[in-house]
Amino acid sequence: MRLAVAAAAFSLIAAAHAQDYPKRPVTMIVPFAAGGTSDVIARVVAEEMTKSLGQPIVIENVAGAGGSTALARAARAEADGYTIAIGNAGTSAATYTIYPKLPFTPESFVPIAVVAKTFGIIALRKDFPAKNLQDFIAYAKKNPGKVNLGHAGAGSSNFLICKSFAQAAGIEVTLVGYRGAAPALTDAIGGQIDGVCDSAASVSQAIDDKLVRGVVVGSTVRLATLPDLPTSAEAGLPDFEAQGWNGLFAPKGTPAAIIAKLNAAAKAAVESEAVKKRFHDLSTVAPDANEHASEVLGQLVTRDVEKYRKLLEEKK
Repeated sequence: MRLAVAAAAFSLIAAAHAQDYPKRPVTMIVPFAAGGTSDVIARVVAEEMTKSLGQPIVIENVAGAGGSTALARAARAEADGYTIAIGNAGTSAATYTIYPKLPFTPESFVPIAVVAKTFGIIALRKDFPAKNLQDFIAYAKKNPGKVNLGHAGAGSSNFLICKSFAQAAGIEVTLVGYRGAAPALTDAIGGQIDGVCDSAASVSQAIDDKLVRGVVVGSTVRLATLPDLPTSAEAGLPDFEAQGWNGLFAPKGTPAAIIAKLNAAAKAAVESEAVKKRFHDLSTVAPDANEHASEVLGQLVTRDVEKYRKLLEEKK
């Protein structure tokens, strides 16, 4: 009886807390350095979510270990809705295979919402000898292990783009990890590395400005912002698929009513004209109408944990 009364009292307190939420700024942890895909998407979405929540969302960049440093920080946070994190297929699914002794599991988080869908691109330094994808694959096969491609760290979605691409192309390349997509791209522009595996959101402008040369996008259709960049099928590599996602998560135990408020704010944000326009410019798309529920994000995590376990264990 006492337990039932205590549980009822706790539920009432939690409901009252959720009704007043948020009373102060919310921190959104981004698991990479500023300037990369997750960071850019987080800032675009957070700015619009602020309008619904009535409180600012403060971005906190926590780079390191392919995003697992940031997710560990998020998992330890108070489950009160004032600390959330943005994740992707790398940080929230593949990381469990890459780093099997992490201090958190998928169950350490509650999914809030899918906020973006992204497309992976392979881009080369502008003076690389290969001019198209087939030339690049041929070059890499003649020079096994000598071509180096940068990514945002083992466990990042960009790392998975690299792994998926190398497997589909049947090539051996050297993968170079950075503390985010932006520093990797900077080195590709400067010629310190041969190219990058990156999301269209962070690399499309550099391609458009001819600072790097895009050779393929892992999508079924061409991107409106990069109409000359061939899809994987058009470029002769149909097995290369690199369509990813970004989602928001909260620590386990965050009250359902607060998750619902955050989900509603995220939905309103990605449906806004401001975010749609910015996403278009970033070669990114918002989730479909049937993808807004928090359960959809949970299903993506479950699917991709298994998907990337198979991909990564095949290469061990």
